[in-house]
Formats: sequence, structure tokens, C-alpha cells
Amino acid sequence: MKYWLMKSEPDAWSWDQQKAKGKAGEEWSGIRNYTARNFMRDMKLGDQVFFYHSNKGLEVVGIAEVCALSAPDSTTDDERWDCVHIRALADMPKPVTLKDVKANPNLAEMSLVKSFRLSVQPVLASEWKEVCRMGGLDPKTLKPV
Repeated sequence: MKYWLMKSEPDAWSWDQQKAKGKAGEEWSGIRNYTARNFMRDMKLGDQVFFYHSNKGLEVVGIAEVCALSAPDSTTDDERWDCVHIRALADMPKPVTLKDVKANPNLAEMSLVKSFRLSVQPVLASEWKEVCRMGGLDPKTLKPV
């Protein structure tokens, strides 16, 4: 399993909206960056995702999982753009802010710190565990610690 971080502006698509989609999940559409698209093409079913509120909040607010593999993005006829579907798994008991991530030396090399503008990013297993710890979540059970 791999780990990822996906950003969404809460005014456009919030964590609450994602949770409301239930088990079916939602298409992660509208990505028009080749690197982010390629990351989605690399995703596998069950890969886990930090759901990050960008612009407002600047924090990891939940964990989702990939529930459908990369396929053509339904919001465009342009064949270059694909996307995955994700579904919500768990709230982050204590949202983990960008400020907290930047202040943690264990996360100094995290893409969120280094490649802040990219909307879909890989997350190392060690980074995943650390952010979950900071948010009060046991990554093995996806239940509050």
C-alpha cells in the first residue's frame, strides 16, 4: 500500500461533502497538472490518502482511500486527464495544520513542505505514521487513539 495527500479547497469540496458520499466515494476530478495526474495513475485500490483543506484551514482533516482506479476525468473531453475515486475512512481527531507539519523536524522532507503547490502528493510511510500520531489517529485501525 502507498500513501498520498490530496488537497481540496473546502469552499469547492470539503471533507464533510466527501464523507456524505459514503462508500461509493467521489471522483477526484479537475486536476490539470501532469505530475498530479501521473501520481493518480500510480494509485492502487486501498491506497490511503490524507484529505487536506487548502487555502482555508491549511490542515489534514481526514483519511480517505482509493476506491476506483484512474480512469478518464468525466469533467473534460480531453483524453490527457484521468482521475481516481476516493471514499472517506476516518476523521482526523485533531486536524494537523501545515504550521505543525513545518515545525516537525521528522517531516522536513515531506512533499507538503517541499512541493506545497502540488494538489496530489506522495507521502512516505514514516510521514504517514507521524502525521497520524500528531492527529491522534492510530493508522493501523483508523480509529481515534
